[in-house]
Amino acid sequence: MNRAGKRLITLAGALALCLVSVPAVQAAPSGTYWTPERMRAAAPLDIRTADASALRVTIPTGEPASVAPMAFPHGGGPWTGGGAVVTTAGRVFFTYQGRNASCSGNAVTSGNKSTVITAGHCVKLDGAYHTNVAFVPAYNNGNAPYGTWNARRTLATPQWDATEDINYDIGAIVVGQLNGQSLTDVVGSQGIAFNQPRAVDAYAFGYPAAAPYDGTRLIYCGGRTFNAFLSNGLGMTCDMTGGASGGPWFRSFSEATGTGTLISVNSYKINIIPTWMFGPYFGTDAQNLHNQAQAA
Repeated sequence: MNRAGKRLITLAGALALCLVSVPAVQAAPSGTYWTPERMRAAAPLDIRTADASALRVTIPTGEPASVAPMAFPHGGGPWTGGGAVVTTAGRVFFTYQGRNASCSGNAVTSGNKSTVITAGHCVKLDGAYHTNVAFVPAYNNGNAPYGTWNARRTLATPQWDATEDINYDIGAIVVGQLNGQSLTDVVGSQGIAFNQPRAVDAYAFGYPAAAPYDGTRLIYCGGRTFNAFLSNGLGMTCDMTGGASGGPWFRSFSEATGTGTLISVNSYKINIIPTWMFGPYFGTDAQNLHNQAQAA
């Protein structure tokens, strides 16, 4: 695990706020930078890990009793259902502190048809925005069947931009056109919603690349969301690992069509409960980020 993954999340850090956002504008990587070999070799960025003992809180075992589970909860496995999510979800590649790394992301409905939503730490970490950022929808073991879409702008919520506050671990990537076409005209998009109910049946997707996964396939989890313990976000039973960060959480997801409404992203785990995943609540700050990205 890298230094950032080991860093403890403190209550003070979790509650820190800022009022302005400073988006990053970056030069797009060359079209040949992300070769199949570099994509396969990219290290999964660790899902941020919270040390619950440092916060002196009691973590219950099992899913909270107040939350009714889905009829068929799924802790993590390959997605074989097909549908739109196969092309809207993908891997996010970037260079972080001199190494090539990866996360996950998803194309969403947007005015510019070019917006990908991911985790904040997948665009900025340890005070600096990543470079060579690109989105590869429908990634398949080094193959990019719908092309490699280079970022022309990366953004984060103002709270993540200022202090990397885990409550607002949300990022956006605005990609350039490829062969004269816009991203969602090629791969489709998923809807996105804000200020939604906190306890819903949801599906999470991503490309975890740390053991026992290898980053070659789209993985999913399904379950009832519950209130997170160390942040104001949401939790779900899910064993995805590093590289899944930024992958989408959908409510009202249809297994038949592979479509849903994005309400969160994979963000962090608690070190003593590896079977739970947590994501930020999409409130007004997430909505403002989406609006800012789709206008770029």
